[in-house]
Order: sequence, then C-alpha cells, then structure tokens
Amino acid sequence: MFLVTPVLRGIQNLFVFTWDFGLVLVNIITPNRKVGHVTPEGAPGAGGKWPEYVPPKEGDSRCSCPALNAMANHGILPHDGKNIKFTELSEKIRATYNFAPSFCFFVPNFSANMLKRNYKKDTFDLADLDLHNGIEHDASLTREDSALVPDQGKPHLPFVRELLASASGKDKDGNALLTAKDLSEYSAKRRVDAKATNPDFTLDLPHKMFGSSNSSTMLTIFGGRIDDIESILVDERIPDGWESRIRKRMGLTFASFNLTVFKVERGIDEKKYKAKLAAEAAAPPAP
Repeated sequence: MFLVTPVLRGIQNLFVFTWDFGLVLVNIITPNRKVGHVTPEGAPGAGGKWPEYVPPKEGDSRCSCPALNAMANHGILPHDGKNIKFTELSEKIRATYNFAPSFCFFVPNFSANMLKRNYKKDTFDLADLDLHNGIEHDASLTREDSALVPDQGKPHLPFVRELLASASGKDKDGNALLTAKDLSEYSAKRRVDAKATNPDFTLDLPHKMFGSSNSSTMLTIFGGRIDDIESILVDERIPDGWESRIRKRMGLTFASFNLTVFKVERGIDEKKYKAKLAAEAAAPPAP
C-alpha cells in the first residue's frame, strides 16, 4: 500500500503539468486581460477595490508567506487565519493573484500532502504551513531562520529593508524595480549569513528552489515594483488600486513562472559573496 500513494501522486503530477502546458497554449492564442480587469468581476479586489485592511490581532494565525497573510489581513481568507479549506485557498489565490488554475491546485494540494491531510475535505491554519523544511526553509529573504525565531508569522524588517534597498532597476517613469540579479545577490547573502549564524542550518536543492520560487513572485505577480512589494512585505497589505501584473487570460503557469525561478536560482553565487566579505575584512580601516 505504501507504494500506491507515490504512484498516484506521480500520475496526478503528470496530469497537472500536462494541464499546465495546455494553459500555456491558451495564453498564447487568447488576448490578455485588460488593465483594470485582471481581478475577476465580483471577486475581492475587482477594480482595485480591496476589502478593508485589518492587521492581525493576538491569537490570529499567520505564516511565512506575506501574500497569504495579506489575504487574511484583508479578509479574503478568514481574518484569524484558521480553519481554511485547501480547496478555498486554491480558488482565492487564483482570483487574487492570477496564478494559473494548475498552479492554484498543485500548491495547496502539495501543502495538504505535506501536512498529511485530505485536500478535498480538510482544513488548516496558516501557521501550519510553516512546518520546517516542508515549504518553509532556512535563508528566507524576509524571515530569520525558524531555529532562531520559531514564530515565522512576522517579517524581519531589517531583512526586508535591506532587500528593498538593493533594487537596481528602473521603470519608464524612473520608479525603482527589483530585478532577478538583485534577488540572486540578496539570496546569496542570506544563504551565507544564515549558514554562519544558524547552527542547525539546512538548505537542500528542493528548498533552494522553493526560496527562488518565493522570491520570483516579486518579479512576476508584483512586477518588481518596489512600492507594491514594500506594502506586501512590510505591512502584508495589498495596495489600494493594485491588481496582479500577470494579465494572461489563464494566469501565471508553472512553465512561465519557472523561467524566472531558474534565472534567479542560476544567478545565486555564494562564492562571490564570500569573496566580497573576505575583501572587506582584509581592507584597511578608513582614516
């Protein structure tokens, strides 16, 4: 029986990625959604009108994902972050951020399997998603490692501010943009620094890819725009008037998203950052 579940999951994953490829083709042959009409009519955030933002109170459940926390802070998910259906999460991520249906099924289903729960029947609290080395991982760009700070529900603002300050791109109006290079360089810094400060540090290849996937949403869904990203990372709040920067009819597919993820991960060079630290340490003190 223990072989059945992995086989079924393999078949399911094959179906999901075949489905995803079909959605890529639909995106190619259908027009983009119009600006101002990315969020579906009738859904929270339609026309840029997001539900009232209410910060979490004592006892509310939050996790290491700012995008999910923002949904709870706006009441798109239950404000207390508890007893959320996995199927509800799939539906509401799709409407809020315009991820493809394949993506919106796969990730909550993966989370259900990670927590040993039933995707169709069971519920979870946001904090449950922070099972260490499930999806949550060391060297996060916005959180200290869980070995140092077990509660992953709040951002570590010094990291967030440092990340935002690293933005090197500009849009046509001169506004600051995060780039793939910025994320790669800051990821390298976090991995080296976390390894040096956390005696229980671990980061295998799958969790490196999770890290680059999480950071890549800043370039895709949020378009690298610092003003929007700051609101999401600092206050975990969806900016007034905001809509997903992905305008494809069927949303952001795995196939498209992974092009950004691989670019970010491929650019991470821990040796280069270590060499920079060594050069700084060897430099004579400023007069």
